[in-house]
Amino acid sequence: MSCLYVVGTPIGNLDDFSPRAQETLKSVDFIAAEDTRVTLKLLNRFGIKKPMISYYEHNKRERGEIICKRILAGESCAIVTDAGMPCISDPGEELVKQCAELNIPVYAVPGPSAAVSALAISGLTTGRFTFEGFLSMNKKSRREHLESLIDEQRTMIFYEAPHKASSTLADMAQTFGYDRKISIVRELTKIHEEVIRTTLGEAAEAYADGGLKGELVFVIDGAQPKITQEITLDDAVNRAQKLMESGLSCSESAKRAAAESGFKKADIYRRLLD
Repeated sequence: MSCLYVVGTPIGNLDDFSPRAQETLKSVDFIAAEDTRVTLKLLNRFGIKKPMISYYEHNKRERGEIICKRILAGESCAIVTDAGMPCISDPGEELVKQCAELNIPVYAVPGPSAAVSALAISGLTTGRFTFEGFLSMNKKSRREHLESLIDEQRTMIFYEAPHKASSTLADMAQTFGYDRKISIVRELTKIHEEVIRTTLGEAAEAYADGGLKGELVFVIDGAQPKITQEITLDDAVNRAQKLMESGLSCSESAKRAAAESGFKKADIYRRLLD
């Protein structure tokens, strides 16, 4: 059948590779893989021999066109990522879009997902959540991303690399508040799987030296609903002062307080200086 299969692969424990996923990879004409070396180990483990084509962030447009042409010519393809469900915080998203534009059938073969698995064991609210993926390495973009979520009431899920974990936790504590709950889920389905339930402030302090290792998922409690009440300029200034005490600059504190209260930043800033 000429189509694309989106096939989930294990995020750690190879026993999580479903029989349907194995059969799908055995049945297709070729496999598009994020890293062919990683996928080859998986295929060898299950005795699967199929030709592969590399498909990753820096060649996705070009390779996507090649893959689509082959499918339109009558072949079937399965796309896999190194671990987890392709197309979720993954360049496979682009391939599915290309297939959709060309009316190529796309079928899901579900597999493990680090985001949903981490949420399930986080101990935080699971009814409503938002997946935010990886934060940008650019400081300005990362800050803007976090600031856009200040009032987000749903549980938030982030992926993070160990070498960036300490700076990310510090930024999150400063943005969301030091008392906000976080569950740090590391090494899912592996020998050293662990859930660290704490607050952003405690986590930022405990791991300031970069002590967090392994594959990480941060699950963060959503913001509490705001209580509707009449806010005065004094209230806004007091809020700005508390933000300054948490480490923000006078200007940034005034900006945040203005956004929350509706008062002008200039008025709050002037009162802070006084």
